[in-house]
Amino acid sequence: MSIQAWFPTFIYHSPLMRTNWKRFNNELLKECYQIRDNDPDGLKWSKKNYPGGYTSYSSLCRLQKLSSTFMDLEKKIRRHVQAYAKHLDMDLDGRELSMTDCWLNIMPKQVTHGLHIHPVSTISGTYYVKTPKGCSSIKFEDPRLTKFMAAPPRRADCRRENKAHIHYPAEAGKIVLFESWLRHEVQPNPVEAERVSVSFNYNWF
Repeated sequence: MSIQAWFPTFIYHSPLMRTNWKRFNNELLKECYQIRDNDPDGLKWSKKNYPGGYTSYSSLCRLQKLSSTFMDLEKKIRRHVQAYAKHLDMDLDGRELSMTDCWLNIMPKQVTHGLHIHPVSTISGTYYVKTPKGCSSIKFEDPRLTKFMAAPPRRADCRRENKAHIHYPAEAGKIVLFESWLRHEVQPNPVEAERVSVSFNYNWF
């Protein structure tokens, strides 16, 4: 008998830097708070669409073009995106993946980010700047879930590759990359301290 796995979904998870990431994160965190405190449009949008938290998604969504700190972050992310695309066997037809969007998210207690995808993007990801102990993880959903007609539930002790959802802990200094069509969410932050991350999209056209 032969059973083989096909159509895998790959998620990339790695430290952004080998050394000095704490110093880099301190500078990045300082700038994140400066951006929040000087972004009235983003604060207004967040009050309505991101209750209790702050995101620059609607107001300052190309931070890699506005700040030298975020430009530096983009350079550090780039090699990870290239390695991920290589693993995915992407044929980019001579073109390069470029960062199109880059925004920050600040999640105090009970702030959540519902299930979503990143339309008109190729690779998306998150870099963790500040992650207090016990803060919420990023949760990914099996993309085949809507096709499971009449399928029984999986056993509680099923193998990781057979789970309907998978969680990656939010860890400062770590980067997570995924294909932009993969649905994901961040459940309510259960701790008092703020969870701070930078999200981004890459495209090849």
